[in-house]
Amino acid sequence: LRSDLPGVAFRVPGTETQVRLYGFVKLTGYYDFDGRNQTDAPAPQTIPLTGSPADQQGGDFGMTARFSRFGIDTRSLTAWGTLETRLEGDFGGGAPTSNNAVFRLRQAWAELGDESFRVLGGQANSLWNEGVFETLIDATNLNQSFVRQAQLRVTGRLAEGLTGQVSIEAPDTSYTSLAGVFTPGSSLEGGASPAFNSVPDLLARLTYRQDGLELGARGLLRQLEIRTTGTAAAPPGVSDTTTAWGVAGHVRFPMRWIAEALGQDELLGMAFYGDGIGRYFAGQTSGQDALTNLGLPGVISPSLDAVTSYGAILAYRRFWTTTVRSNFSYAYAHNDYPTYALGFTPSSPSATLLNREMQQVFANLIWSP
Repeated sequence: LRSDLPGVAFRVPGTETQVRLYGFVKLTGYYDFDGRNQTDAPAPQTIPLTGSPADQQGGDFGMTARFSRFGIDTRSLTAWGTLETRLEGDFGGGAPTSNNAVFRLRQAWAELGDESFRVLGGQANSLWNEGVFETLIDATNLNQSFVRQAQLRVTGRLAEGLTGQVSIEAPDTSYTSLAGVFTPGSSLEGGASPAFNSVPDLLARLTYRQDGLELGARGLLRQLEIRTTGTAAAPPGVSDTTTAWGVAGHVRFPMRWIAEALGQDELLGMAFYGDGIGRYFAGQTSGQDALTNLGLPGVISPSLDAVTSYGAILAYRRFWTTTVRSNFSYAYAHNDYPTYALGFTPSSPSATLLNREMQQVFANLIWSP
């Protein structure tokens, strides 16, 4: 249940600046028929496996309003174009099972320019993001990306209907080893993490829109790194990097091109392939980019190996009336892991989070009165 608050916009007297306040109140209720997820946003990777303790417990019910949101936009006319800013947050930072919702920053950015060229700086949606279709739950869809992070982005109009974008974005190496899953912010035995960031992620995107049709292509290039010096990881002195990259494409096809009776209906598709792009598909990989045999018995020269991932989505968006619509979708994802992952301790997070293949089906009914 979501109730959007009426957006309130006004002009600051004596200036060329407009201010808009917006937001919504959202109540989510959920029930798991099988397997105890205990969350309103169950990522596919963390759904209890058949026979696991959580699966044996059975499902449960919960309610939360933590994804209620509010924000403020400003727009000012300048000699260099329009300066637009956004500051937005919600209360999704806490646990779904707690009534003490924790505020979190979603977006905080400023963008200057016009339709032909503009520059953005701050925290915003990643250029890799693509929601593809609507769901009732937040950021849990297989093969869909909902990353928000600090970045510097350039957007330009390349031709009629064609937009190009390039950005450098905050990196966050994530790897899995015998000792667990690590990022630069993690701790290993009370000390520093061997996961390391050296350079920002580089992303690019092309989008073409005409008469309801949308075609999109995007790519990214990253560097993943581990350094064991100064950490509890053994052997010491290990320093290794690997290049990560990914490409993806999507299409939104207006069904009225086939028959006017289909109105606003859309057919949607997306496919991707890459090495070490797990953090941009957190729903299926828990953010894992790479695996390492660091710490496994008998390993003298550890390696860092980017995980190869690929997948696709096919979806249909059906408008039953002007206020009632449904989304139907099928998604498939595959991850290739090195054989040494079989040496990770059974039932440990290092082992249970390595799901090689996943499939997901969605069907929903949305009424927006």
